[in-house]
Amino acid sequence: MTGHPASPAEPTDARAAEYGDARSRDAELADVVACGFSIAVAESLTGGLVLASIVSVPGASAVLRGGVVAYDTELKHRVLGVDAALLAEFGPVDPRVAEQMARGARRIGTTEAGEAQIGVSTTGVAGPTPDPQTGTPVGTVFIGISSVRGDRSIAVHAHGDRAQIREWSVREAIRAVLEEARILGEHAHS
Repeated sequence: MTGHPASPAEPTDARAAEYGDARSRDAELADVVACGFSIAVAESLTGGLVLASIVSVPGASAVLRGGVVAYDTELKHRVLGVDAALLAEFGPVDPRVAEQMARGARRIGTTEAGEAQIGVSTTGVAGPTPDPQTGTPVGTVFIGISSVRGDRSIAVHAHGDRAQIREWSVREAIRAVLEEARILGEHAHS
């Protein structure tokens, strides 16, 4: 179920200060592993950094099913099931693409225990130049989240160089997983 509008996540001074806080980052990653929900990841601009961040935490195998780096637009369709017409018309940096990537990650994360409970994806433009296919500006990022609650995307307007944009995108993806896990946990206990 789509229909959740992309909400902007603009770095504020407080969040920008937190951006480089390794302790906060480590705590967030530990919370992802402790959430208890199975997770699958589909990445484009972050190129595996979300997966690597989660795997860096001891015990990650309890929740992390796996993931795909689909950097090429065609792979987003062939591997993750993103609609080819959507990709052709709007390109790979689009909130609906992020949502479909996250849904594809959940599907790919299917085991005998069932589909991954949370799918997360990243797509965007890290720079240093705008997207060659669409002209989308540097720093435009969409994080996709998929769960039994449906699919949604979060628009992230990141600033900085290529590395900073990618790192900011990882942080926002981790935060999106934590928020979805919190909501799913509340629904499970109500």
